[in-house]
Amino acid sequence: MSVVLSTLPPSPRDRAGYWHDLVSGTFIPLDLRLHERVPSIGTITSRQLGPLQISEVEAGPQTVSRSVRRIAQGGGEFLTVTLQHRGAARLTQDGRQALVLPGTFTCSDAGRPYEREQPEAFRFTAFRVPKAVLGLPDGDLRAVTGTLLSGSTGTSGLVAGHLNRLAEQAAGFDPHIAHRLALTTADLLAVLVRERQGQLDPRAPESARGMLARVKEYILRHLGDPGLSPERIATAHHISVRYLHKLFRTEVVTVGRWIHRERLDRCRRELSRATGTAPAVSAVAQRWGFVSPSHFSRAFRQAYGMSPREWQAGTRIDPDADAAPAPGPDRSEG
Repeated sequence: MSVVLSTLPPSPRDRAGYWHDLVSGTFIPLDLRLHERVPSIGTITSRQLGPLQISEVEAGPQTVSRSVRRIAQGGGEFLTVTLQHRGAARLTQDGRQALVLPGTFTCSDAGRPYEREQPEAFRFTAFRVPKAVLGLPDGDLRAVTGTLLSGSTGTSGLVAGHLNRLAEQAAGFDPHIAHRLALTTADLLAVLVRERQGQLDPRAPESARGMLARVKEYILRHLGDPGLSPERIATAHHISVRYLHKLFRTEVVTVGRWIHRERLDRCRRELSRATGTAPAVSAVAQRWGFVSPSHFSRAFRQAYGMSPREWQAGTRIDPDADAAPAPGPDRSEG
């Protein structure tokens, strides 16, 4: 089912703030500047396709940016693929700038700062893709960020055609088919990244890379289950535990440590939220699969250099802090 959001209801003077809330609420925390004295009406039509979110956006001239401060507020686990349909744009990320015209597309990594300027009225379709389902290290994604990708030729043209058709027909798929198509989309995007890197022959066979993407997506959907284990993951994917561990060798981390790291990151972000009432540390830990509060506190301190309560107090007192301390070496299997 599609969700349609619009700035038509509020008055023109309230439209800017309302639009900012719609954009950040639909995608990720962003800063936004409108370039019209009286903002045009903006609309966002979104639908979910498995782990993918597909959103068609139409609005007037504006610039959105993703700062280090906004990154600390969450959403860094997504890659956004944007197909431009109307209006020009300028995307800047990783020291590169892409001048975007209708019929082309771009990729932006929400884990690093970027800016997208739309100097005129525009329409585009954005795909919010969890990076975990791509099966690629974050560093590899720099091959496609801040660059212009053709929507008509080569591998990028194939990907663009697939994305356009997917957006047009997404509402008609049942959940099982939708999930499978989303994973196929992730595989196509990963092939595009490998091609841009000059690595069409990846370090692992295509079948292994695809399986790793599916395993990661499964893990992220079950992070809150304390019973999540290598044995359970392997059984769910009809593979052996030995093969599961082999899949994670390219990640330079064991499957247990990968789960542990992702759980800590979810807890860190939830404890950082500036809500009216601070969530209980024990409740946050339990929500993300930690059974023992004492074990969680030790693991959190090891990763971030302070206790969960110290982290929570510090981020709530200074919500504009630009960066979180980098996690230290992760020695726990979780």
